[in-house]
Amino acid sequence: MGERNPQKQLWSYQVNLDNRVRSDHPLRRINETLDLDFVRREVAKCYGTKGNVSEDPVVIMKMMLLLFLDNVRSERELMRIIPERLDYMWFLGYGLDDTIPNHSVLSKARKRWGQEVFVAVFSQIVAQCVRAGLVAGTKIHADSSLVDANASLNSVRELDAGTLAQIQRTCREETEKLDETDAHKDEKNDDQDPDLPPPGPRTEINKKYQSSTDPEATLVRQHGFKTRPRYKNHRAVDDVHGVITAVRTTTGRINESHELTELIDQHQTNTKIAAKTIVADCKYGTIENYIACQERKLRTHMADLLASSPGSGRRDGIYPESMFCYQPESDTFLCPAGQLLKPRRLHSVRLSWEYVTKRGVCLSCRLREFCTRSKTGRSIKRHRNQNLLDRARRQANTKRAKLDRKRRQHLMERSFADAANRHGFKRARWRGLLRQSIQDLLIATVQNLRKLIGAIQNAPESGWTPLIRTLSWLCAKLSALLTPDPLRQGLLAPIFAVP
Repeated sequence: MGERNPQKQLWSYQVNLDNRVRSDHPLRRINETLDLDFVRREVAKCYGTKGNVSEDPVVIMKMMLLLFLDNVRSERELMRIIPERLDYMWFLGYGLDDTIPNHSVLSKARKRWGQEVFVAVFSQIVAQCVRAGLVAGTKIHADSSLVDANASLNSVRELDAGTLAQIQRTCREETEKLDETDAHKDEKNDDQDPDLPPPGPRTEINKKYQSSTDPEATLVRQHGFKTRPRYKNHRAVDDVHGVITAVRTTTGRINESHELTELIDQHQTNTKIAAKTIVADCKYGTIENYIACQERKLRTHMADLLASSPGSGRRDGIYPESMFCYQPESDTFLCPAGQLLKPRRLHSVRLSWEYVTKRGVCLSCRLREFCTRSKTGRSIKRHRNQNLLDRARRQANTKRAKLDRKRRQHLMERSFADAANRHGFKRARWRGLLRQSIQDLLIATVQNLRKLIGAIQNAPESGWTPLIRTLSWLCAKLSALLTPDPLRQGLLAPIFAVP
């Protein structure tokens, strides 16, 4: 039975950490795959020429990746773990006697660098996934998920009169810029308005209340949970292997449909591949997104937002728009009672024509109770680009589109679940929209990096690989035999001696 001597060694010998990390260690594969030398060039402008010498930016970036790769609880905890982990020290390039920097190095680097360098790291990994054949790029899936801010509900306070007045003034100015005054006037007597603007970053509750801990987070109620400060992560995922190709971070009250075009542009920038099909649920199936995708020659496999809630609200129990026949020759609609609806005006914001009957026709109609709840009569909206809208809705109702949306449920939920279970996605580590954007970029980078390493590890060997290995082994043996060695020469001398 052995017993270890607890006495400390009096002498310190150099230890080769490379021999202490196994050949199939994930960090070894990450180190072989990930080239972060460009980080020094990206952040060179953030450093001066005098004063204390900083930690290597490449090492700092690797620490941030480790923070989310193993979902370490905090930066303080990471700095305590690094001296205890030989694989971490080898990955970071430290020796056993090197001093680990303070945890504040990471927070200061994020503040100094900004978001651009993390966007560059994410884009580089996406490009490597494209080169490895993990991204097709022609069909992408879009979705979003709420992230709890690093602020409790107890930190929410009612705004004072001065701050509230400033917020109201800002909202009023933005409303005037968007020319939404006419839209609010029409909503009072509108039976069927499929083009209502979705809620923006400031709803009624966010106009009055704000978190004192993280003011940039907005109050959002998630299904089954209480209202609390939250952010929202939007991402685009490729159809083939689920590689994340685009990431956007907003406050919790931003509507998903507003970020679709930005995700498409970011996807095409990162992959250098033009998207052809967009798959999403009904939250993205707005008129604006349908028209924008059709104008860019994109197939819209997005569920229709209007069809997802038929007969709700003021439209409950009244005739749908499909019962009104459009006559292109005269540019009029024919209602179920046989009356004509003629164009009255073009809405400046929604870009849709409004069709109405003559004054008093709807009031005396026998089908009025089945047709309208308005005091002035029924109105029908037709978009200026209605042909594109009709084509988009036909594409959304095809069998292929329905299969894509069913696949999207598994693909996107798996992507968000993996981020939540392995990398701490559902809880913000830091405060502020910029820092939350950095967190989402790092998590997406780590997820793509794992997929890339798994693909390289499981890649089938070519037919020449075994032959190359055999020849390499034979060359090594032949080189060993030809190397001068006195002992070997003495043993072989009798064999090769000339009689």
